[in-house]
Amino acid sequence: MKNVAVLGATGSIGGNTLDVIARHPERFRATVLTAHRQVEALAELCIRHRPQLAVIADPALEAELARRLAAAGVRCAVASGHAALTAAAAGELCDTVVAAIVGAAGLDSTLAAARAGKHLLLANKESIVMAGPLLLAAVAAGGGALVPVDSEHNAIFQCLPGGRPDLRASGVRRLILTASGGPFRGRTRSELADITPEQACKHPNWVMGRKISVDSATLMNKGLEVIEAHHLFGAPAEAIDVLVHPQSLVHSLVEYVDGSVLAQLGNPDMRTAIAHALAWPERVEAGVAPLNLAACAPLQFEPPDLTTFRCLVLAFQALRAGGDAPAVLNAANEVAVEAFLAGSLPFLSIADVVEAVLAELPAQAVVDVGTLAERDRVAREAARRILRNAC
Repeated sequence: MKNVAVLGATGSIGGNTLDVIARHPERFRATVLTAHRQVEALAELCIRHRPQLAVIADPALEAELARRLAAAGVRCAVASGHAALTAAAAGELCDTVVAAIVGAAGLDSTLAAARAGKHLLLANKESIVMAGPLLLAAVAAGGGALVPVDSEHNAIFQCLPGGRPDLRASGVRRLILTASGGPFRGRTRSELADITPEQACKHPNWVMGRKISVDSATLMNKGLEVIEAHHLFGAPAEAIDVLVHPQSLVHSLVEYVDGSVLAQLGNPDMRTAIAHALAWPERVEAGVAPLNLAACAPLQFEPPDLTTFRCLVLAFQALRAGGDAPAVLNAANEVAVEAFLAGSLPFLSIADVVEAVLAELPAQAVVDVGTLAERDRVAREAARRILRNAC
């Protein structure tokens, strides 16, 4: 029996994880559930899944969570705040941690789980984008396992011998990440001038949260995944490519030096990657419909439009700059996306803000979490100042 902490239980990854867990009560138990401020949704999940601990990030909502659980007759410890969240990730109530908190807010709890030797299912790509060397060092020190949950990286993990081998020794030539192209594939810059948040959040294939949906629309999500692939699999920037595949059935590919290309295919349902990561190295049923290729439309592949979707170019730029440039990129993007969703920044200007912050803050070496957090703060301040000056 695996005892699972789901960090970010009220999000789309959290919901899909709990669905898979509920299908296998003899194998998995959700022992820790956390949320940011969605107290009602967290209480409902606790009523359904009966964890041992529920953590709400906002301390002001702890009493409300406790009240709701008591009224429902749920015997569950309740805690709140950043320290409680981090302690839960490293604590004795779980041996497996699903890191699904969105953004930089998930960094400390992800690192804590890694240091504690947990079986870490990484869905919080920002953690490894910001602090890749620190996270990998924490996993090595803790002696646990790191299995990616992003569909693209989970696909690569499945196509590599042993999951995360030495690529050169394994004869790998390239890692090829597929991208749906988002809701605006094929459009020109002039056609994207008046894009609304509602339009950007309507992904053609995946059901996701608003922030990641916008990142998919700008292709920044794919850029973050390029940086993530670099850290997860030890691949240099020149050995990572992006291929637009609008059907989202081929989730990624690995090309070998002998000309072989291995691909992982499946319906666009995150439960496949989650079930694989939960049960690895075994496999379990995920509730996903079988892929019927004979009934599918022809599969399409095309290069990304780097002129229109400049965020992908900026991500490669940050990866090549090294050091904390990916953390600066991520911080600036989070601020810019927040402004876009609030209606105060045009869609196409997201890339402009990120580019300006990268130019203002040249890369520095990643020393520790403290210095990284400070650079994250400085980058966010720079992005907000740029936004104010643009108004």
